[in-house]
Formats: sequence, C-alpha cells, structure tokens
Amino acid sequence: MAAHCAAAIAAAGPACVAIKPQLACFERLGAHGWAALESTVAAAHAAGLLVIADGKRGDVPVTARAYGQALTTGVDGPFGRAGGLGADAFTANPLLGRDSLEPLTEAAAASGAGVFCLVRTSNPGAADVQDLDTGGAPLHERLASLVDSIGEPLRGANGLSAVGAVTGATKPELLERLRELMPRAIFLLPGVGAQGGAVEDLAAAFAPHPAAGLVTASRSIVDAGAGGEDPAGAARDAAEALRSAAWRIAGGG
Repeated sequence: MAAHCAAAIAAAGPACVAIKPQLACFERLGAHGWAALESTVAAAHAAGLLVIADGKRGDVPVTARAYGQALTTGVDGPFGRAGGLGADAFTANPLLGRDSLEPLTEAAAASGAGVFCLVRTSNPGAADVQDLDTGGAPLHERLASLVDSIGEPLRGANGLSAVGAVTGATKPELLERLRELMPRAIFLLPGVGAQGGAVEDLAAAFAPHPAAGLVTASRSIVDAGAGGEDPAGAARDAAEALRSAAWRIAGGG
C-alpha cells in the first residue's frame, strides 16, 4: 500500500496541491496500515503536497480534542511529545454540534492546519438526511451557517478561513446558495470523475478566490491506467486534465 501511494504521488503529484488519504483504507490493516499511512504522509510532504486526512471525525468535546491532536501534531506527555499524523487538514462530522467542532478547530489552528466540515456530501444517500427541512431551511444550510460562524475568526490574509466545507460536486446546483452562506470557506469538492461530477459545473465554489475550491478525484486518477501498459502516465494525464479544467473555471484562463 505504501509503495502504491508513493507511485501515485510521483505520477500525479505535479498536477496536484494535496493528497486526500481515506483513513479507513489504512486503519483496516491495523498497525501496519497506520505505518503505511505515515509513510504516505511523508512521501506527500517530500513532494511538496499538502495532506488532507479524510476520516470525518466527530465526537463529544473531550474525544474530539483527542481526534484533532491525533491527526495533526500529537500531544505532550510525561516522556515528551507523542507525534500525531502531521496532516495539514482533516475532515470532520458536524452533526454533534458546535461543542464537538470547536476542539477540532482549536487543535487544527494550534498546528496551522485546517478542517473541512461535512455540509452536503456527494453520495446519493446524502439527501436522506442533509436535505431534510429543519424549519424553513434544509439541514445542509443550517450546517453551512454553523461552519461560517466557527470559521469567521480563523480567516487568513486572503480572506479564506481555515474552516472549510465538504460540498459534493454531484450537486452543483446547491453550490451558489452554499457559497452565499459560507463566503469565507474553502469548498472541498468530492465526486468528480467516478461519481459523475464535472469540474465545469463548479464555478460558484471559486467565486471568492481562485483557492476557494479544491477539486478532489481519487478513482478516476489512480485507476486511470488499470490494466494498461503505462498506468503512471495515465494517472498523470488524468490529474493534469482535472487541474487544467479547475484552473480555467477558477479564473486562471
């Protein structure tokens, strides 16, 4: 697994700004999987890429704080610092409310990292819960308002916040409204490629700043050359095609 991830980084990394390892795929292998994850994080950082740990953590405050420490810089103990994963950002589940998110954002801010909160995800079943009416507004709009409120104090020099939102590329018709509710958030946009989302439909995400949208694609890149003679070249080409498309709609020409 570590070798596979290193090969993907070497092939597609020059067209990317970050990797987004799905933590479950590593954690299911126990301690060996975590070692492979640490190796992958190191390979990404050596290649100049950011790391977004995709674990969708969320729990009561005391546990949320531990999650935040585990994914970023670790914690100080009686025998020194026990290092965390060293991620530059991670995904979080906001359904336990503000007091579950604040320890995550505090841990991230202390290490210069970011948090992407689930707002409207890309899977078909998201509508079962995230689109439910909550007294005049769908749940995803309530979550968006919460993300904006928590992220407002954590704005950088470019006006964007360290608290972003996961907004699926499979529902582009929602992006304009979500952008109104979260003018400072960076949108993490899963669902392009294998799930059917198209980069060309995501312009609203980039409205505040060229860096306000982050298009993610996994299977469409790493599986691009499956069974072919040049899988690395296919992965590189797939990543570059997505980068070029995103750059155009972000205003880069």
